[in-house]
Amino acid sequence: MAYKEKEIEKLYYSIGEVAEIFNVAPSLIRFWESEFDIIKPKKNRKGNRQFTKEDIENVRIIYHLVKEKGFTLQGAKEMLKNNSMAVKNKIELIDSLKSVRNFLVEIRDRL
Repeated sequence: MAYKEKEIEKLYYSIGEVAEIFNVAPSLIRFWESEFDIIKPKKNRKGNRQFTKEDIENVRIIYHLVKEKGFTLQGAKEMLKNNSMAVKNKIELIDSLKSVRNFLVEIRDRL
């Protein structure tokens, strides 16, 4: 009987893992943490940052604005202050479209 095992999801991610997700240096994640209020990872007893999925989504929003859209830090802060839901919705839409595109490309490649 073939079945797909459910992946175990982590509750917390290290700064190195988060940096790897976005292909940036951990120092950039620390810098964004100091600049943007929406990134608030917990710290364990040793002082290591522990990022939740929500923290990662917030890093993703900042990454999208700064790295993909070319906003300055100040511009990204203003965008988040004025239109944070619009930015989140746009990123979700982009992700959905990428997923559909990948699916269609996979179907094309199988034909």
